[in-house]
Amino acid sequence: MVDIYLGYLKRMLDAIITFIPTLLLAIVIYIVGFFLNKLVLNLFSKGTEKTKMDETVKKFLSSVIKIVITSIVLIIVLTVLGIPMTSIITVLGTAGVAVGLALKDSLSNVAGGVLLLINRTIKVGDYIEVGAYAGVVEEISILFTKIVTLDNKDIYIPNGVVSTSSLINYSSESERRVDLVFSIAHDCDHKKAIEAIKSVAEKHPLVLQDKEIFVRIGELNANAVNLTVRVWTNNANYWDVYFDMIQQVKEKFDEEKIHIPYNQLDVHMVDKS
Repeated sequence: MVDIYLGYLKRMLDAIITFIPTLLLAIVIYIVGFFLNKLVLNLFSKGTEKTKMDETVKKFLSSVIKIVITSIVLIIVLTVLGIPMTSIITVLGTAGVAVGLALKDSLSNVAGGVLLLINRTIKVGDYIEVGAYAGVVEEISILFTKIVTLDNKDIYIPNGVVSTSSLINYSSESERRVDLVFSIAHDCDHKKAIEAIKSVAEKHPLVLQDKEIFVRIGELNANAVNLTVRVWTNNANYWDVYFDMIQQVKEKFDEEKIHIPYNQLDVHMVDKS
């Protein structure tokens, strides 16, 4: 009985010793593949620096290259370890069906990422709004679109959601209209207020003067006359014009003695004596 166990241990030891070179080779291949992956990505990055390839496409293709090379290296490692290619294909096929069913949402995100690149509805650097989220697009990967909010929070939105939801791209057009509403008291001269707002808009260096500067009465309510203001500017200057107009119109109103209304209550006294 002891001889049987000793023989079994000897055969197992021989098998392990014989397998060690193969295992070391597989480890070396994996390490080489890891560095090869980084080398290819660096070469791809440097090769596209001088091209006009869109930053969105470059980042997406980098993700694809990384996944493809990693998959090839793993297949080679499994083959070196002695696992037959037919078995690998069979396992991958079976696993592919199971994974496909389990990760159907992830697959839809991959398809969504491809659609975003094909349709080019958004690109890196665009300010977008998707559902309840808004921010600047920083990256479109295989599964997620990363946006950075104005208060510097990272939000990862699945590509499937981005490609199928209603999306607002505030950066796609070169020019953008700034819409504002200013309220004045009923006893103020509305024509004077309109001219005051127009003079501010006409003097602002970032307001496009070849576009209509629209200032009209937009609403009459119980406490105020609301003046609707619409001016145009280059997309990059939107927020500068927005806040400048608010501040400068307030200063102009103060200068012209035009009053901004406040809530008031009229009380009528009845003498019943």
